[in-house]
Amino acid sequence: MGYAQLGGVNLNLYRAHVLVCAGAGCVSSGCLNTMQALTDEIAKLGLDREIKVIETGCIGTCDLGPVIVVYPEGVFYRNVTTDDAREIANEHLLKGRTIQRLLYRNPLTSQLVQTYGEMEFFNRQIRIALRNTGLIDPEVIEEYIARDGYEGLARVLTTMSEEQVIATITASGLRGRGGAGFPTGKKWGFTLRAPSEQKYVVCNADEGDPGAFMDRSILEGDPHTIIEAMSIAGYAVGASKGYVYVRAEYPLAVKRLQLALDQARKYGFLGQNIFGTNFSFDIMIRVGAGAFVCGEETALLASIEGRRGEPRPRPPYPAVKGLWGKPTLINNVETFANICPIILYGAEWYSRIGTEKSKGTKVFAVAGNINNTGLVEVPMGMTLRQIVFDVCGGIPGGKEFKAAQTGGPSGGCLTKEQLDVTMEYDTLVAAGSMMGSGGLIVMDEDACMVDMARFFLDFTQDESCGKCTPCRIGTKRMLEILDRITKGEGRVGDIEALYGLAENIRETSLCGLGQSAPNPVLSMIKHFREEYEAHIREKRCPAGVCQALISYNIIASKCRGCGLCARVCPTAAVSGKPKEVYRIVRAKCVNCGACLEKCPFGAIVRS
Repeated sequence: MGYAQLGGVNLNLYRAHVLVCAGAGCVSSGCLNTMQALTDEIAKLGLDREIKVIETGCIGTCDLGPVIVVYPEGVFYRNVTTDDAREIANEHLLKGRTIQRLLYRNPLTSQLVQTYGEMEFFNRQIRIALRNTGLIDPEVIEEYIARDGYEGLARVLTTMSEEQVIATITASGLRGRGGAGFPTGKKWGFTLRAPSEQKYVVCNADEGDPGAFMDRSILEGDPHTIIEAMSIAGYAVGASKGYVYVRAEYPLAVKRLQLALDQARKYGFLGQNIFGTNFSFDIMIRVGAGAFVCGEETALLASIEGRRGEPRPRPPYPAVKGLWGKPTLINNVETFANICPIILYGAEWYSRIGTEKSKGTKVFAVAGNINNTGLVEVPMGMTLRQIVFDVCGGIPGGKEFKAAQTGGPSGGCLTKEQLDVTMEYDTLVAAGSMMGSGGLIVMDEDACMVDMARFFLDFTQDESCGKCTPCRIGTKRMLEILDRITKGEGRVGDIEALYGLAENIRETSLCGLGQSAPNPVLSMIKHFREEYEAHIREKRCPAGVCQALISYNIIASKCRGCGLCARVCPTAAVSGKPKEVYRIVRAKCVNCGACLEKCPFGAIVRS
């Protein structure tokens, strides 16, 4: 504790820093109340000149929020309530005692983990795109500058030509993180060489895949890195204006990005003659209505122009004819988040991470039946098994891994036989899936693959823009077939009909979203055809998920006649007399499963 002098300015030195995760997930779980209680208690104890509380972006462990990390020890507290926060102030910050019951517990060994650095969820990661999220206050530009912020822009503008910048990005091997994995340097080169006095840079922040939220977290936790990277891109391709297209469902990201833009203009990092050079550049925000199709670049450009967000045929590509007919560079948020470290540390440094054809790291949004959900950033080439079991702690309840969906609703599933597939662009395509934006949904042995296919197709059918017939009508017909199958009304020939429709949709849809919409269905039929056959021919759901195909039965030898099942049944479908065997009336049963959950003797089974 004390004061230091730096350039005539007093800087308070703190003996401890407390980071409070304030990503959207933790905000939803009440982190702001937790932080307020902590701050108030620290002030009440007279420690506010010794302890600094910092509101950060997403730390990554979204299911453990609210999360607090106390430095210099790095003690990680999870699920912190307001009462817990007061206890942390009194016990840890005042008396130096770690509160054991608030520590993270390893899901595989059940052992308490004392610090952030000892958690396998974090120490197996390499954070480049997420390097500042969860570490700095995203609303304070000085914290970004202290982490070498805007040094890359200064270096580019004062020491490098446009061609040298693009050569550096090309040599790094960076590929677009939005889905297709197109080489970033090549895309920048196309835009530079397109002749025009006016060009644009667009950041695609229209993140729409179910379960994916890495772009939102970067915008919320480190908005200046996107502003700096877009400025570097603007210099490299000869653009003077930029747009960030972000969906309205991300209000916290929009708020922090707008604040960061205002701060950058105030510091002279945006606007006229940046760093005293001839380069001028500014960025504006366009808020979209949240249509999934606007993740497709031509639909996104149409939406920025104020038109309906619909795709158009390519070529011409946006690099030649984009926003308002001018050459336009489009990258997504995670791609831009890699730019500044490449400029600062060099293409060779970056290209050493990952594999031969997939350089750097990839952020995955891990969700589903897995112990540690949230954001993980790992080197390209890590296997699916390592991500699921080593980083994310495996499957809860000792259940078996069944499959993982990668690439969102446009991707495919990987089975337990494919757990050793390396997570990189080309190997995923060869395995019948894709990288996509990085959504990773894990399914355990209880998942029904017919119902999962219906879920993903329901999403893409609902989000179809309707412009082309194959996508609009074809996906609807496929969804109708899957609906019938899950309701026990499947017919012989349905699988072949799904294949036929899928082939037509893939070949004739206008844009990539339509062309890839059947992928989850085809992938799940390929790997789990026996489940589809069971639904259609035997009217049976092997996983016991499809309600219309479930039945509950009482095992007479185990029933004690306690009557608990009858008391919880909402439709009086269970009947009997005390100390006698009860029975279920099939016509009244609504398959809610309440009897199964209540029976203390295991006398009720689902089939």
